[in-house]
Amino acid sequence: MSRQYETVIGLEVHVELATKTKIFCGCSTEFGGAPNTHTCPVCTGMPGALPVLNKQVVEYALAVGLATNCRINQYCKFDRKNYFYPDNPQNYQISQLYLPVCHDGWVEIETGTGRKKIGIHEIHMEEDAGKLIHDEWEDCTLVDYNRSGVPLIEIVSEPDMRNADEVIAYLEKLRLIIQYLGASDCKLQEGSMRADVNLSVREAGAKEFGTRTEMKNINSFKAIARAIEGERKRQIELLEEGKKVVQETRRWDDNKESSRAMRSKEDAQDYRYFPDPDLTPVVISDSWLQEIRDRQPELQTEKMARYQEEFGLPQYDAGILTDSKHMADLFEATVELCGKPKEVSNWLMVEAMRLLKEHGQDPEDMTFSPEHLAKLIQMVDGGVINRTVAKTVFEEIFAQDVDPDAYVEEKGLKVVNDEGTLRKTIQEITAANPQSVEDYHNGKEKAMGFLVGQTMRAMKGKADPAMVNQILKELLTKKE
Repeated sequence: MSRQYETVIGLEVHVELATKTKIFCGCSTEFGGAPNTHTCPVCTGMPGALPVLNKQVVEYALAVGLATNCRINQYCKFDRKNYFYPDNPQNYQISQLYLPVCHDGWVEIETGTGRKKIGIHEIHMEEDAGKLIHDEWEDCTLVDYNRSGVPLIEIVSEPDMRNADEVIAYLEKLRLIIQYLGASDCKLQEGSMRADVNLSVREAGAKEFGTRTEMKNINSFKAIARAIEGERKRQIELLEEGKKVVQETRRWDDNKESSRAMRSKEDAQDYRYFPDPDLTPVVISDSWLQEIRDRQPELQTEKMARYQEEFGLPQYDAGILTDSKHMADLFEATVELCGKPKEVSNWLMVEAMRLLKEHGQDPEDMTFSPEHLAKLIQMVDGGVINRTVAKTVFEEIFAQDVDPDAYVEEKGLKVVNDEGTLRKTIQEITAANPQSVEDYHNGKEKAMGFLVGQTMRAMKGKADPAMVNQILKELLTKKE
């Protein structure tokens, strides 16, 4: 009988903070920019340059710590993590080992198997390293220090996850919390959120952990899920063959769907950590901490409950609307303008989600204004345009944020409710479709729908459907 194995997973999540300037200097943190243009003596590690801590970094770290139920070290320090690597100009990284700013927290996740708390061992502040660009044409490696000194928080989980579903649920929960706080945009494709996966396997029921490996900087949820499955299989195969798993850092190649060893795993002593002599300890007063606590925004769980209670939305709808901060902000701003929460929810849930899917976009990519969506809803409500036309107009709002008033006027899309024009058109339609008229008189309800459809087509979708139905019934009843 084959042995059963359990996978044990912990994550180290690096998040680039949304400050305008770097953690220890005044250089810009903006993504992009020509190589080595966002640099100065501090972030390029010039001898004698002194770091000065960016207060906003501490505030973001505290906000994330409070939102993830952490305890706060109100006296914390920075340490030097010493290692040589070409993208690390100082030959050390300023981080926090001995007294991290936050520790012992948790978040609750939900998967198909139910709810579960994932422990957070600690959250610490640190600086990012530069970036190496391997130029195959010139056969050389170039260094861009624009990212060097960009502020990071590293969120270290407990080894509480057991499969890829739990890992993805945990990452999505963290990403949503951090986006709601405005602490980072958490764009995996731009590297502002990166995850290192620590994974080991052990026989089911065993108390001791197996030997773990670490897979570095995987930058999409799908790649993380594939990496977990690939590494789990690799370790089980080794154990089944009676071999040992080596503790090492591995690089996952998503194209080849396999990983390869990079280096043996270092321990803390390999980095010769010691307190940074250039930075004073950070003392977080009770009043400062309370100030951060008072500024905490409404997070997804609370927002979702409020939408159900205040706006009478179903749980599913409230979940979708709050699953993106941008979508939730758009919903609330539009409701404030038009006062019709269920209508706004329907437009976002049905039409906006359909267009996002068609264009392969995320809710964050929507650029239209709440003013234009509110105006569209009011135009439908006031009978200026019908729903069919409104869907066409919404596609233009979605794509180019057009003003619906101006667009409807320019394209001549207003509802035609001139009774004389409608009556004349309907008479022509009934005259051209005697079989359908007969079918209606023989009790076939579908015939009525066909005649309405033909009328709407003849009126280019601009007729008032209620008026069309009314006139059509009147004319058909007379013919009986």
